[in-house]
Formats: sequence, structure tokens, C-alpha cells
Amino acid sequence: MRGIDIILLPLAAALVIIGAHVTWTQGIMASYPVFMLAVVLLLWFKFRKTQKAEKEPAKREPLKKKHKR
Repeated sequence: MRGIDIILLPLAAALVIIGAHVTWTQGIMASYPVFMLAVVLLLWFKFRKTQKAEKEPAKREPLKKKHKR
């Protein structure tokens, strides 16, 4: 994994926690941008994860069929 992949998920989680704190102290209107940034980071993480999975060929061996008796 690259450095950006390792940082995105914890950063998004931290922004959700910060957004919850801002909601309690200042209201939902002040915390809306924080939550939207967290959602963007989560979507970016998911996009990078699916892109990486598509680039790498399947490394698993095909399952062997069981013989019927």
C-alpha cells in the first residue's frame, strides 16, 4: 500500500469525530463542510481500492471441483 492509501481512512475517521464535536459545540451548519470532506475522503479511498483491485490480476488459484461419488 502506498502512503496515501494508509492515510485516507484514518483521516476520514478523524474528520467524522471532529465533525461530531463541531456539531455539539457550534451546530450542524458549521460542521457540514467537515462531514462532506470526510465523505469525499471515504469515496476517494474506495475509488483507489477498487482501482488497485482491477489492476492486479486475480492471484487466487481456481477452486478444484469435487468429484461426485
